[in-house]
Amino acid sequence: MCILVFDWQPGTQQPLLLLANRDEFHQRPTAALAQWPDQPRIHAGRDLQAGGSWLGIAPGRRFAALTNIREPEAPQPLSRGELVSDYLAGRQSPAAYIQQLVDKAGQYSGFNLLTGDANELWFLHSRTPVPRLLAPGIYALCNASLDTPWPKLVRLRSAFSQLPRDDDAALFSLMQDTWRPADAMLPDTGMSLTIERTLSSIFIRGDEYGTRATSLLRMDTGGITLTERSFAPGGLPAGDCSLVVASI
Repeated sequence: MCILVFDWQPGTQQPLLLLANRDEFHQRPTAALAQWPDQPRIHAGRDLQAGGSWLGIAPGRRFAALTNIREPEAPQPLSRGELVSDYLAGRQSPAAYIQQLVDKAGQYSGFNLLTGDANELWFLHSRTPVPRLLAPGIYALCNASLDTPWPKLVRLRSAFSQLPRDDDAALFSLMQDTWRPADAMLPDTGMSLTIERTLSSIFIRGDEYGTRATSLLRMDTGGITLTERSFAPGGLPAGDCSLVVASI
C-alpha cells in the first residue's frame, strides 16, 4: 500500500514534482534506490521478493509509479511491480504502454499505474481500465483511485499545494505526518476497523508493517532527480540515497 501526491506542469521549467511513501511489511526483502545491474535503464528501488518496483525513472525523463488497490481478494498470479520495471526498461510511449494493459489488467491484483515523460502523463485504474491522459494540475493517489476523498489523501493534497516547491526539507516532512482521522471518517474497504486505523495516516509507524521509504522525484529541463529515504520498523531512519539521471 502506498500514497503519493504530485504537481504535473508539462511545458514548464519543472514539469513534475512528486512525493511518495511506500508502505509494506518490514520483513519483505527490498533493495534501496539504485541502477539495476541486469536492466541498466532502470533506476529504482526493488522488491526482491517479486522482482518489480513501485516507483522509478529511466533515461529520457521517463518515470512510472504504482499503488495497490485496497480490497480483500485473492492475489493474482502476475506481479504488479513488473508494470513499473517493464515500462522503464522499454521504449514504448507512456500512452502505448498504458493502452496495451487494458485487456490484461485483470491478470493482476488491483493497481493504479502512472506512466510518463516530460510531455505526457497517463493513468490507469485497473478495476475500470480506461486510460486517462492527465491535464496539468495537482493530484493525489493512494489505494482507491485518483483523488478519492479519503481523509489522509485530502489532507496531503491540501498541504502539498501550499508548500514551496524548492524546500526539500518541508516536502519530506510532509510525508512523515502521522495524523489519524476519527473512526467515522475512515473508508470502508472491507478491512477490519483496526487495519483501517493503522492505514489511515500518511506515514505509518509499525514494527511489522509501515512506511518503508519516502521518495522525492523532481523533473526539470535537464533530467530527473530521485531522492529516497528509507525507514526501519517503528519509523526509524534507515538510509538516504540520491540519484541524478541526465535527459537523453
